[in-house]
Amino acid sequence: MQDSHTGAIGRASYLAPSELPGAGQHPDKMQGHWVLARVGKRVLRPGGIELTWQMLDTLAIGPQDRVVEFAPGLGVTAKMVLQKHPRAYWGVEREPSAAHQLQQRFAGPSTQIVQASAEQSGLPDACASVVYSEALLSMQTPQQKNRIVAEACRLLAAGGRYGIHELCLLPNDIPDSLRQEIQAAMSRDIHVGVQPLCRDEWIRLFRQNGLKVTWSGEAPMHLLEPRRLLQDEGLMGSLRIAFRVATRPELGSRFRSMRRLFAQYGEHLGAISLVGEREQVIA
Repeated sequence: MQDSHTGAIGRASYLAPSELPGAGQHPDKMQGHWVLARVGKRVLRPGGIELTWQMLDTLAIGPQDRVVEFAPGLGVTAKMVLQKHPRAYWGVEREPSAAHQLQQRFAGPSTQIVQASAEQSGLPDACASVVYSEALLSMQTPQQKNRIVAEACRLLAAGGRYGIHELCLLPNDIPDSLRQEIQAAMSRDIHVGVQPLCRDEWIRLFRQNGLKVTWSGEAPMHLLEPRRLLQDEGLMGSLRIAFRVATRPELGSRFRSMRRLFAQYGEHLGAISLVGEREQVIA
């Protein structure tokens, strides 16, 4: 990883628990990604910060680009993108409290946070040269996946680039019974519907929406493993997570449960990133 990459994530700020979505909700009922955020986890992407950087390097965002991010969440990737000084950035965030925090953190003349669904962003046709999302499509039904990718294509100008970073089932010919078992177990544990695809299915989703896949990258799904924690969060961030897991039983039990689940199905869970290009001329 390049030094500039490491520095960007190293300077990311933490939000207080009261500022995070789900404040006031008991951890037993909270969606898994907000539990992880409460123990101090900043990088909530299945392939870690390295796969995010690979996707961003391939998208090659620069000062000429108009960028849309679906579900920016804690804003970690948004901060990385804004350091590239795009011409415009829109963050489309459905969660009201997350949208409010993003508006506070990233206020600027070329930055806009829109509280809306990724399926219906409300942004103009062909307004963007780059659209991307991470850890979003895996939590959607097949119909929702298709609507979100179709919305990304609507926003893209001709020749625009679309990137995703998602969970990936392994292998490509995973038995349906095992697929359903993994989906059910993850949905129960994380408290949100989880329906990841295998590599060929992710590529097919792009092609069905008129996107030519120009790059793909993969990584192990080691989100909560010690080595990945150190890589993504740094030493101090990892120690902060360990302290909170040890001293806050209601959060620690959820953290350990998710880690056991990921380890149980580790052979069949990975992370994938795709970048595609919209080639059609828009009338």
